[in-house]
Amino acid sequence: MLLRTAALRLLPAALLLLSACSESNKKTETATSSAKEETMATTADAIDSTKSASPVAADAKAIQARPNRLTAPDTAYAQDVAMFLGGLQPSRHSDLTALAATPAWQAFAKDQDKSWDKYRATHTTRMTQWANTELDSVHASSPTIFYPFSGPDFLNVVTMFPTSQTYVLMGLEPVGTVPARASLENPKLLPTVKTSLWSVLNFSFFRTNDMAVDLKSVELDGALPLMMLFAARTGNQITAIRPVQLDAAGKLLDAPTDTTQTPDPKSIPGVEMKLRGPDGQPKTVYYFSADLSDWKLTAKSAPLEFVRHLGPLTTYVKSATYLMHKSYFNKVRRTVLRRSRYILQDDSGIAMKYFQKGAWQFNYYGTYRRPINLFAKQYQPELTAAYRDTLHKPKPLPFGTGYNWRQTDSNLLLAKRLVPLAD
Repeated sequence: MLLRTAALRLLPAALLLLSACSESNKKTETATSSAKEETMATTADAIDSTKSASPVAADAKAIQARPNRLTAPDTAYAQDVAMFLGGLQPSRHSDLTALAATPAWQAFAKDQDKSWDKYRATHTTRMTQWANTELDSVHASSPTIFYPFSGPDFLNVVTMFPTSQTYVLMGLEPVGTVPARASLENPKLLPTVKTSLWSVLNFSFFRTNDMAVDLKSVELDGALPLMMLFAARTGNQITAIRPVQLDAAGKLLDAPTDTTQTPDPKSIPGVEMKLRGPDGQPKTVYYFSADLSDWKLTAKSAPLEFVRHLGPLTTYVKSATYLMHKSYFNKVRRTVLRRSRYILQDDSGIAMKYFQKGAWQFNYYGTYRRPINLFAKQYQPELTAAYRDTLHKPKPLPFGTGYNWRQTDSNLLLAKRLVPLAD
């Protein structure tokens, strides 16, 4: 009980780190000239500046000596790594079996089972039941899910949309690689993974920058390792992993394996993860490391060019630091509004004022009070009015999600397009 109380007391500090997107943008909202300088990357830098410098536990020479791993990894090894990181027993013939027999991993696995059992009880089971009822028609017409500002959060999107075939995730986090065995032998690895998962399993969102520093210290170098972990813990089996990139026109290509080659400055790095779902059906997950601010997209339009050619979308947004409320995230917001048949979001997604009147049907779930204090300026009176409508009362939301993570305080909006998709 004392541990839980202490953890909850730390929550404001954790949320403070997420406020940089709001705090660092004050000047941008009042001066057009500074708007061009504002990007997702600068807000991430601002988050780091709120903390004292913490050296990464990696020797520079060792980093330079790391082998080139921009090749498609052995599929069986990738699946075993995903299981190992998730606290699940690797296959019998895996060379990770010995590592999984150590007391440290056994204790880690037992702890992870408890954490995931709790998460299933408070989130997964309730989310699945809710989605099966409220998103039934959405599932039937959502082969492709676009999840901007996602980071490595394959967990929530596959829980909400388990029958989709393609998932496109985008965030600032580096793409990452399948961890080498040397990284898995690091005694700091398992405590670091546990720490990194703590906030998402307890509050449904990542402490993004702290997580990046923590994982880099044990050479888990980006989003991919956690995506693999989430795939394993949601009953998916990895069948292939391929490093990819988007060229300037948004065309999907294999990533160059020669790391000494100068990359195209307009290319976007990514990864393709092929899965076999619990029902045996194939899935494809893409993650691209991209800054989706207008200023960056003007120079590198590939992410949105790729999205525009995916066909009709269902877009999912949660815990997005209200970026699409901002004038300088117009390009990604406009793409979502023009290319989506459905949008499922919490209040940190697209502000209500940007939805064309008469073009969308809205279903409201849960409770809308106000954003947490860190994002107080993003309060929407339109949502308050909608949630107080006695003729069209919001429906219950049986789980917590987003920054207002308690079930009694969380909200979701399902927007259904009523007019034809824009070209």
